[in-house]
Parts: sequence; C-alpha cells; structure tokens
Amino acid sequence: MLTAQTNKRIGQAMADYAMLDDGDRVLVAVSGGVDSLVLLWLLQFWQKKAPISYTLHAVHIDMDIWTADMAEPTPLLLLEEQMRILDMELLVETSLPISEESRNCYSCSKLRRKQLFDLASRFKCNKIAFGHHKDDLLETLFLNMFYSGNISTMVPKQELFDGKLAVIRPMVYIEKSEVTKIAEDLGLTPVRNLCPLSGDTRREDVHDILEGVYEQIPAAKASLFAAMKNVRKGYML
Repeated sequence: MLTAQTNKRIGQAMADYAMLDDGDRVLVAVSGGVDSLVLLWLLQFWQKKAPISYTLHAVHIDMDIWTADMAEPTPLLLLEEQMRILDMELLVETSLPISEESRNCYSCSKLRRKQLFDLASRFKCNKIAFGHHKDDLLETLFLNMFYSGNISTMVPKQELFDGKLAVIRPMVYIEKSEVTKIAEDLGLTPVRNLCPLSGDTRREDVHDILEGVYEQIPAAKASLFAAMKNVRKGYML
C-alpha cells in the first residue's frame, strides 16, 4: 500500500520543511481528486504514528457545476462514498458566486483559496494541507516560465498572515504515479471533475510536454526537481 521508500520521502518532506507541530489544527482541502483523497489518508496514517498530536478537518468546496441532465450519481454522492472508505467526516461548503464571464482557472482557484482561508479561521486551524506532488511543482515551474516570464513554483510550506497560518504540501517529494498506486491499493476512486475547462488547460499542455521530455530523457525529472533547490544566482540575469 505505502512502500518504505515512498513513506520515507513523505517523512523527509515533512521534516525538511517542519510541516507539522504538536497541537496543530489542519484543514485538509479535499477536491475529490485522487491527490487530495490520498493526502487525507496519509495525514490520518501519520497521525497514528507521529510523536506529536494534531487534528484534521476535511473540507470540500462544492463548485455547484453538476446539473440534473448529467449522469447520476452526483459528484458529492461519489465523494461521500470515498469518505466512508477513509472513515472521515467531510464538511461541504458551496463555493462563493462567480459570473460565467469571470469563470476561469485562475479566478476559481483564487476564490477557493480565499474561502479556505476563511474556513481555516472559522475552525481555528493554523495549517491548510494541499495534495500537490512532485509533478505539480515541476509543471508549475514550467507554466510560470512559459507564460508568466518568471522562475517560480509552489513551495512545500508557505507562511501567511504573519505566521498565523501556513500552507503545507506533504507529498512534494513523491510522484503522481506513487499517489495513484496508493489510491488503487486503498480502493479509492477519484470523483470526476465536471469543470468544462478540465482537460483543456495550459497545465495539461505543459504536462504533455514534460511527459515527452521524460520519455526521451528518463533522468530529466529527477534532475529538474533537483535544479529547483540548486539555483546559481550568480549565473542568472
């Protein structure tokens, strides 16, 4: 289910960036995708063996995209089935309203992030956990270089609001394939993303480009990931 090597790298990421502390209240953002479901299970798994005590609060922001003409069952019903497997309660919040003209990946993401910050405050959580993994960080790096003209990516731990809140990403040292394998072993089924833009975004384009690179240069992924920690500033413009 969870190999020793995968478990070691998750623990290493947590230790390298001091992600969890005794007494933490962690809000876990559960989208319904395989990454967030596995993240929730991992935090439960570590909760049982860690030398510290922390509490978990699973939340889902319902984007209210499903309509009656779509195939049953609804995504929320499917997500509830996954939560029963994980034996975890889930708080469901309806997303804040957004106009059709303004509906795009950036706007939706920004709105969800604001809502998660508000929920963290409501439940007195000092950490928010996201299910981003190694492939997500690499794709974000190239997204920013290709489309924004800067060299940056998501960070494993980000302090916000003068340290009152921190975003943590415990899975940054493991790959998507490892996340998928854990989900398969647990019998978890990701909930389909109903967003009309799903599968047709810049991130998918970058993903496909990088997959082509990895196919031609098998060691490229490890080298690119290492490069994010090895920036030689004296050789940048």
